[in-house]
Amino acid sequence: MNPQRSTLYKYAELLADCKRARLTGTRGADEIFELQILDCVPSLEFLPSSGKVIDVGSGGGLPGVVWAVYRPDLEITLLDSVNKKCEAMREIIDALGIANITVACSRSEEFAASHREEFDLAGARALASAGVTAELLSPLVRVGGKILTFKGEKVHEEISEVNDKWRAVGLKKPSLNFYGGESSSKCIVTWEKISPCSKKFPRRPGLAGVKKFWE
Repeated sequence: MNPQRSTLYKYAELLADCKRARLTGTRGADEIFELQILDCVPSLEFLPSSGKVIDVGSGGGLPGVVWAVYRPDLEITLLDSVNKKCEAMREIIDALGIANITVACSRSEEFAASHREEFDLAGARALASAGVTAELLSPLVRVGGKILTFKGEKVHEEISEVNDKWRAVGLKKPSLNFYGGESSSKCIVTWEKISPCSKKFPRRPGLAGVKKFWE
């Protein structure tokens, strides 16, 4: 096992043993490693060549910890609004000795208001629908940067409902990147940030999921 995979397996063990907060729905280090941690590895190819990256709604640190382990040259921020999860992740990161991660505890809308268009890439795993994720992440990313999310079998439906309204949040039409084999529905969706996000975004916390920006 190479050094990165060894560190990530130790990370899986720490997630499995964490009693402070419920960080993952899958029990057992082997299952966490195989089904969740390794599932994040295909996203590595979309990371920027340098700069700052944020994992929004990070929870137990996926995919941000995977990014940090494989790309120690990047500055990684893990963002989550649940204090117990943030404290647990700080302890896990300290135990792993990962130096290029910062944990921030905040709603994404509030964090974006004070860190507007600061990051080279913003990513999320299991945060919200594609359209809602785009609204929440775009205000965090500089023009020329990217946003990224993981999707499954509903990806076409979620992309279609937004239609051609992506420019409303400063984004180019998304690219769908399927992985996991021919029969797999697993997909990494990426958007390029092509113009500054309108000053009306981010909206107040919770509104993105109730009143869609494209409707």
